[in-house]
Amino acid sequence: MSPVVVLVGPMGVGKSTVGRLLAERLTVGYRDTDEDIVAEQGRAIAEIFVDEGEAAFRAIEKAAVRRALAQHDGVLALGGGSILDEDTRALLAGQRVLYLSMDVEEAVKRTGLNAARPLLAVNPRKQWRELMEARRHLYESIATAVVATDGRTPEEVTEIALDALELKEA
Repeated sequence: MSPVVVLVGPMGVGKSTVGRLLAERLTVGYRDTDEDIVAEQGRAIAEIFVDEGEAAFRAIEKAAVRRALAQHDGVLALGGGSILDEDTRALLAGQRVLYLSMDVEEAVKRTGLNAARPLLAVNPRKQWRELMEARRHLYESIATAVVATDGRTPEEVTEIALDALELKEA
């Protein structure tokens, strides 16, 4: 068992929204590893970061991604930083992976780059750019297809994604 498609990309790019639309169009289930973590841990991801640190969160995330990849056969959305882990990237090899991209101006519009995002707490624009500089090549290295979301509605992104991944609606 493996997902029909795995969505990756930075925070606020629309993985959850597009993921739900893709699942609906393909008539399959939707799962989000961030939601899995919150349900399992009984607290927000930001709390885990604050209470235990990024390394502890990444270990929890790695386990959640491994479980979801093994258990879910629909559309799966991963947290923005999940691709930092080499083992996770190895698990994604051979999967149909959609990288949703956006530039910093779009990120500002969508998320406001607010403090609820623990990795963007100080100087959010600069930190977002640095995060993307560190992650972009990782997203690209595992992607089957890349869809830019800038200036597009979730429905437009979904349509482009279906075409890019050569997926047929049910």
